[in-house]
Amino acid sequence: MTLKTPSRRDPEKFPAFQLFILAIVRLAEPIALTSIFPYAWALIKRYQIGNEEDASFYAGLLISSFALAEALMGMYWGGLSDRIGRKPVLLLGCVGTMFSMIMVGFAYNIWIALAGRVIGGLLNGNIAVIQTMVGELVTKPEHEPKAYSIMPFVWSVGTIIGPMIGGLFADPHESYPHLFPTGSLFQRFPYLLPNLICAALLLVSITMGYFLLEETHPDMQPRISLPDHTFLSENTPLIETSDAIKRPAVDMRDENYGTMRDRDIKEPKDIEKQHTNIFSRRIMAVVVSLSIFTYHSMTYDHLMPIFFEDDRVPIHALFGTVNPLYSPGGLGLSLQAVGMILAVQGIIALVVQAVIFPPLAERIGVHRLFIIVTVLHPIAYMIVPGLLYVPDQLLYPAVYFCLGVRNFLSIILYPLLLILIKEATPSPSVLGKVNGLAASAGAACRMIAPPVAGYLYAMGKRVDCTALAWWGSALVAVFGAVQCFSVKRYPARKTEEEERFEA
Repeated sequence: MTLKTPSRRDPEKFPAFQLFILAIVRLAEPIALTSIFPYAWALIKRYQIGNEEDASFYAGLLISSFALAEALMGMYWGGLSDRIGRKPVLLLGCVGTMFSMIMVGFAYNIWIALAGRVIGGLLNGNIAVIQTMVGELVTKPEHEPKAYSIMPFVWSVGTIIGPMIGGLFADPHESYPHLFPTGSLFQRFPYLLPNLICAALLLVSITMGYFLLEETHPDMQPRISLPDHTFLSENTPLIETSDAIKRPAVDMRDENYGTMRDRDIKEPKDIEKQHTNIFSRRIMAVVVSLSIFTYHSMTYDHLMPIFFEDDRVPIHALFGTVNPLYSPGGLGLSLQAVGMILAVQGIIALVVQAVIFPPLAERIGVHRLFIIVTVLHPIAYMIVPGLLYVPDQLLYPAVYFCLGVRNFLSIILYPLLLILIKEATPSPSVLGKVNGLAASAGAACRMIAPPVAGYLYAMGKRVDCTALAWWGSALVAVFGAVQCFSVKRYPARKTEEEERFEA
C-alpha cells in the first residue's frame, strides 16, 4: 500500500517545507538511538554480565545489536521502498524503533534489552529511505549542499537531546528520590523513563509524517505535483492516451534535459534496471569510504562515555612513570556530567553543520573537501588519551577542544559522502537500492565497531593502557585516509545552453 499525498510543490524551488517535515520525522530517531549511550555501561554493570572489567565489551554488544539487525535488512527496506514507496517504509521504521524503546525500558535482564534492540534494527530501514527521499526532493544541483546538510544537522540536534535524556532520566530513583520513591515503577525499571520519553517523541514524528509528509518516489507522483509550464503545447493531449508517442515524456525546455539527471525517463524502467549495476567500482569506492568512516566514528561515540565515566588515576601517578604507554582508566566523571558533555557536543556539531559546512563546501568543492577532512581524521582519535594528563581545572576546556576537532571533521565528512553517493548512482530508479546498500554497509560497521572498541578498551584497561582503543580507531582512520583517493568525482555533463555559450 502506498501512502499518497497530493502535492502542489514546485520542483524548481527549494523544498523547504517537505525537508522540514522529513527532519521532524528524522529527529526522533537519533534521540532514541543515542539516549542509551550515557547509561549502556551502567546498565551492563547493573545486570552483572561477566566481569566488571569487561563491561565496556558487553555494552558494545548491546549498542551494536541494533546495527547488526539493521545491516541484515538495509537493502531489503531500500528495495521495498523502490516498489511500494518511501513513506510507508519510513513510518514503519519509526514504529519499529518506538516498540524497541518500550521493550528496552521494561527489560529486567540483558536478554530482553538485547532482543528489543534487535527488533528495532530489523524493522528500521530509515537511513537509506531518508537519504533517497532527500535526493528525490532536490532536483537542482545547486540545492544539494544545503539539502544534504539538513539531515546531519538534524542528527546533531538529536545527539544533543538524546544523551541529555539518557543522562538526566536514567535511574531516576537514584537521581531524584523525592520524585521517584522506593517501590515505584521507575525503581523496578531504572531505564524505563528515558525510553518512554523517546517513544513519545517518536509517536509525534509518526503522526506528523503520516499527515504531512509527501511520497517522493518518482513513479508515484500525482500529476498535480508537476510545474504548470510542463507539457504545455498545442500537441499536448488533454487526456492521457495509451499511445506513447502522443504522450510527452519529457520537457525539452528543462535545463537538465539530456543530462544524467534526466536518465530515468530516457528509457523504460524495466530495460534500464536490467543493465544498471549498483556494484560498480565508482559506487563501491564511496560505499567503502562511508563504511570506514562509520566504523571509526562509531568507536568514538561508544568509547567516549566509557572513557569519561571510568575511574581516574591521579595525575602525579601518571607523571611518575617512565612508561610512555602508561594510560590507565578514564576521567572519572559522573553519569549526569557525561550526559551534559554529550549534549554540548551536539551543539558544537550544530554550529559546524549550520555555519561552517555550507560555505566551506561551496568554496573548496565537495570532492576536495572530502579528501581534506578524511586525511585529517586520525588526529581526532590521537589527541583524546592526552586528556588523562590535563589538570582538573582545565579538564572541561580540553574535553570540548577534543570534541570540537572531532565534530569539525566528522560533521563535514558525512554530508559530503551522501552527495558523492547520489552522484555515483547511475540512475534515479535504483537510488533507493544504492542507498540501501550504503546503509547496510554502514550498519554492518556500526555493528562491529562497539564490541571491537570495547574489547580493546577492556584489554587496555588490564595493562593500564586504555589509549589502546583510541589508537585502534586512529589506525582505521588512517586506512580511510589512504582509501579516500580511490573515490573519483566525474564532471557532470554540460547542458546544451552551456555548450552553446562556450562555442
